[in-house]
Amino acid sequence: MKVIKLDAIDSTNEFLKRLVNEQFVENYTVITAENQTKGKGQMGAVWVSEKGKNLIMSVLIKNCITDANQLFNLNIIVSLSVVEALNEFKIPKLAIKWPNDIMSDAKKIGGILIENSLKSDGSIFSIVGLGLNVNQINFDLLPKASSMALVCNQQFDKEVLLDFIIEKVKQNIQLWESKSDVMWETYTNKLFKKGIPMPFQKLSGQNFMGMIQGVSATGKLRILLEDDTVAKFDIKEIQFLY
Repeated sequence: MKVIKLDAIDSTNEFLKRLVNEQFVENYTVITAENQTKGKGQMGAVWVSEKGKNLIMSVLIKNCITDANQLFNLNIIVSLSVVEALNEFKIPKLAIKWPNDIMSDAKKIGGILIENSLKSDGSIFSIVGLGLNVNQINFDLLPKASSMALVCNQQFDKEVLLDFIIEKVKQNIQLWESKSDVMWETYTNKLFKKGIPMPFQKLSGQNFMGMIQGVSATGKLRILLEDDTVAKFDIKEIQFLY
């Protein structure tokens, strides 16, 4: 595993994308940064991190996914790998807020952004960005955010954490073909608020009640509605109200 450490960068995902376009880059090459000036989450949401406190990283994953219709499989692999790594550090009450925010109890401690690129030869390269709140303790403007340090009342070694996460990703990619059903089930069972009646808001602004049932094969959230029908929603089509 090659690790490129940067002090400050606009976005580790963008840096890695530029690198891949300019030269050959080894599989599982990792970019880390102490400060990210233009970090982003799903659908362009801004992600802000206190300098030097958190794990900001992107990793190149080649040819894990061979079918463009199965891109969500990598979301499952990566989010479960992060949860498994954090279990090693005794982070309590871990859950995955669909599609791939990492929660401890009802607080967000991390987020994953996966950007896929289909090459001319049909191969798929994926750049997996992870922002994990590790040692930051000030979240005055982010009431739904927390960190490993806050939930465990201790500081953590970011490099050790990085190694754990990458090893878990590698292991789960190797296991996917034989364990995909188990991983899908584990991911579903780890979904934040699964099976609990809760309010949501549609993109139109309409509020409704529902219960998360799981995720479709293409990554849409399946919600049981009050009329006993199940609706599917894509990323950013709904908002959790909790």
